[in-house]
Amino acid sequence: MSREQTVEQPDIDAVVPDATLVGQRFAFRDHYEVGREKIREFARAVQNLHPAHQQEVDARKLGYDGVIAPPTFASVIGMTATRALLDSVLTEYDLSQVLQTDQVFELFHPMLAGDRISTEIEIESIRQFGDNDFINVGFKLRNQHDQVAVQGTTTIVARRGIEVDPNIVEAVENISMHPRPDTIGGVETGDLLIRHTGPAPALPPRETVAVNTTPEFDSLTKGTELPPATARLTRGDLANYAGVSGDPNPIHFSDRAAELAGLPTVVAHGLLTMGLAAQYLTDWLGDPTAIEKLSVRFSGFVPVPPAEAGVIEFSGKIKSVDPDRRAATVLLSGISEGRKLFGRAAAEIRLT
Repeated sequence: MSREQTVEQPDIDAVVPDATLVGQRFAFRDHYEVGREKIREFARAVQNLHPAHQQEVDARKLGYDGVIAPPTFASVIGMTATRALLDSVLTEYDLSQVLQTDQVFELFHPMLAGDRISTEIEIESIRQFGDNDFINVGFKLRNQHDQVAVQGTTTIVARRGIEVDPNIVEAVENISMHPRPDTIGGVETGDLLIRHTGPAPALPPRETVAVNTTPEFDSLTKGTELPPATARLTRGDLANYAGVSGDPNPIHFSDRAAELAGLPTVVAHGLLTMGLAAQYLTDWLGDPTAIEKLSVRFSGFVPVPPAEAGVIEFSGKIKSVDPDRRAATVLLSGISEGRKLFGRAAAEIRLT
């Protein structure tokens, strides 16, 4: 997905620049096979340390036969689909001027090693605010049993008709990863999406699945504070995440690219900080499958100097509890160098 940056979100409904795009649905032409080693690599990249992300024996303790993908693993799959949408449908936008502002993952069935995932995406809304278009893209990831494993939304902000200094374009091209080939698996990159017609199928009710959390529901009340924790990110962590996740934006590994983007130094990926927030929750919960929904609005960044680690301070507080479902909503906070990383961050969890 695209780089994350602070962009003021509109509070009012505004003009839809191209109403014909809203409501269009697509399927990604190929499926994604979830590999055990990919899960392990991604878990290491986002510092998700629960043993169920590494070993089958630990996954079986939680009731699953295969290694369990971390809560934000869907970002790996969504990266390709979002890029295909920008390449073939939202072609009026300059990719270098696309930013990500919000991300939501709603988890219904954990993705396991060996799953075959199909991807559906929908342009849910396009709203104009000043010179920016806010594009809300919904997605559903289905496994081989036709169960929705993860659904959610990605909000990107893009500008139309912006002329970029050719010197900057050339500099970034000399820094960035090699461009994608024109074909993937024999399919032109512009043909990776299949257009769907008609209304989207209704999502079945969420199944109640047993969880095994360390804190028990009865021990929580509104206002309960989670223990604070810190996470560290080095340049090596950023380079590793860029490769594992498929995010090629050079502001996450090149000082020159960061400078051209107006940043003080290389900064961490927003989705990497979201993955670290998932680990913060899992550390407290003791069961990564207890996270039912994770949503973030990015509002800041983690600077990572060449020879120092960037530090994130995490905290959380119970916003509300649901006795009928033994569930709770947690408000999350991440701070780096006194700067808030999230304009809004929340998780919906279930407890033993």
